[in-house]
Formats: sequence, C-alpha cells, structure tokens
Amino acid sequence: MDGQSKSSDPQDPNQRAQAAADAIYARHLQRAFWLPGTRAAAVAWPIGRMQAQFGSWHYWWHAHLVDLLVDAAIHRPAQDTADDANRLLRGIRIRNGGRWTNNYYDDMAWLGLAIERADRHLGLHHAGGLHVLTGQMLDSWVPADGGGIPWRKADQFFNAPANGPAAILLARTGHIERAEAMCDWMDANLIDPDTHLVIDGLKKLPDGSLKPETGTYTYCQGVVLGAELEALRATGDRKHLDRLVRLLGAVERHSCTDGVINGGGGGDGGLFHGVLARYLALVATDLPDVDDSDELRARAARIVTRSADAAWANRTEVAGHAVFPSDWRRTAVIPTDAGMKAQFVSGAVNPSEVPERDLSVQLSAWMALEAAAAVDLRLPECDQEHSRP
Repeated sequence: MDGQSKSSDPQDPNQRAQAAADAIYARHLQRAFWLPGTRAAAVAWPIGRMQAQFGSWHYWWHAHLVDLLVDAAIHRPAQDTADDANRLLRGIRIRNGGRWTNNYYDDMAWLGLAIERADRHLGLHHAGGLHVLTGQMLDSWVPADGGGIPWRKADQFFNAPANGPAAILLARTGHIERAEAMCDWMDANLIDPDTHLVIDGLKKLPDGSLKPETGTYTYCQGVVLGAELEALRATGDRKHLDRLVRLLGAVERHSCTDGVINGGGGGDGGLFHGVLARYLALVATDLPDVDDSDELRARAARIVTRSADAAWANRTEVAGHAVFPSDWRRTAVIPTDAGMKAQFVSGAVNPSEVPERDLSVQLSAWMALEAAAAVDLRLPECDQEHSRP
C-alpha cells in the first residue's frame, strides 16, 4: 500500500477539516453489525471487514466521533451529518448491549457531552440517555473518600480524565454548584506545584492515604481548561479566570513544542492532544469579556492553529484520503495490517505497533482541524448572551 502525492492542499481550515472527515467516512464508518439505521467505526485501519464488525470497539473513541460529527454539522451546514450522528448513537447503544452506561465514569462523561451537543446543535432527541449519564456523574461524587468522582465503578482512583469532562457536562446541564465543586476539588488536589499542570489523579491506598499519580497528560489540561471556562461562564467568579490563566501558561510552557501540542502516541493516547485542541479552541471562542480576554483568546487560538497546521502539513495520503500522524510534528507513517494491533489492557487501550493505524489518532487530528475551523469562523460553542461577564 503505497502513499500518493497529496492531491490538494487547501489553506482554508474548514476545507482541511472536511478532508479529515472524508478520510474517516472512507475508511472507518460503517453499519453496526450491518444493521440498517446504525453506524459504528472500525477502530483500526487497515483491518478485515469481519474484524471491523465483530471485533474490538472502544466506547469513548466513539463518543468523540459523535462530537466530531456535531462539529462538522456546525462548521459546514451544507454537509448535513445529523443523521449520521443519530445513527452512530444508535450503533453505540447496540454495541454496548442496549445500554448507555458502562463501568467507566470518564467514558460516560464523554458520551454525555457528545449527546448534549448533538441534541442542542442538531436537534436530536436523546434526553433519556443524557439524563442517565448525567445522573451517573452526580451519583458518583464521593468527597468523604477523597474525591472527586472515581475513574470507574468499584475503584478509588480519582482523576482529571473523569472529573474534568464530568464537570463540563454538569455545568452544561444546569448543575452549576456541583460543577464548581468539582473544579475546586481538582484545583486543590491535582495541580502540580512546580509546573502548574494538571496531574492525572489521586489513588486511595489501603491505609487510607492518597497517592498522587503525577503524569501530566495533554487531555487532563484540556478538560480542566474546559471545566474552568464553563464555571467562569456560569458564575462570573474571578477564581476560575485566574486558574484558567495559570493553566494556559503552563500548557504553553510544558505541553507544546514549538507551539504545537505534544503527541500522545496511539491507543487511548491518540486522542489526548486532540482533546486539548478542542478545549483551547473553546477558550478562543467562548471566553467571556474579562481582563485581557483578547490576549487570552489569541494565545489559545495560536496553539490550535499551529497544531492544526502541523497535523495537516505532516499528513500522507492513500487513495486520495489523508492519513494523519500521531505526532503532529512528524510525517505520518502509512499503516499496514501487519504487526501488533491496539489491545485493551487493564481498562485502557494500548497502541498499535504503528500508531497511525488507530482510529483514535485519526480522530485526534480531525479534532484539531475542526478546532482550527471553529477559531477561524469565530463560532462559539455556547450562546454568548447567557455568558456572565
């Protein structure tokens, strides 16, 4: 399978985002179990057709795919993806055994966010699913145990990847007091005192003590930026702005190289830098008018634009469709069906031998390109009339 010369090189961010969408449609999107009225995505490419239909699937990767179909509909209204988003949500529920829920609170928070956006922007109707998933976030709050909400059920690891998207979801569904409490918990417990980045989480040990897990993954920074922004919009409390300013500076210093967001590899890590791009774009488009807001918006937008430009410049193409790199600063490797595929191990998906094979890596680049389109179009996520100064 040989790479081809790049068939076109549009400069318009929205056209680039459409090219990323076209690649996912061409290689990954299909019916779930061949059932009419559904969609699901092959989690690797290339992969056999039977494996795509009946092999592995990853809940939270599909949640981000729903989110991206929402982005596409907002940024390019002529490319109506509402029906595909609805079919994908139906496919997710079928693949998940007829349920919206699973055992991982971070997964459920991501799907809740995607459903909320799909209903609000596309006019879909999944209020029941949103209610169920929001309830999971509310009911899992356990400050007496040291959290926060845990990463998964029957676990006492309280981390940013669960609490961050949960706080965003709760803020957007009107549970402002709880969302703000979650922001306060993360700020008190998950900020590295030296770098000011968000660490992964706290693990409760048998003796009752809490051990910090100090990895500073890019998506942790993204979800906390998003949570603090939602809390600022809802309450107008200056503390949320101060935290956002501090974290944006930390991201610029430690989460980027030459202004481009650092890559997270493949597997689950393939989505990490795309998540940060999404919520940096949210800062650029939705930050209320506050002190230095123009500068803050510009700084966030600069990272998004540089990252998207790098992802686009370093793509390769196969059969006229882009293959994006796992590290946006390096040329993409064209995957084959040889070598180790991504494997689900201990609650996480490890990368394929060639990370570009993983759906997560391709979704992440699409996310960065849609983020750049949102910045270029100056399209806010939320109704600015309801943002508090």
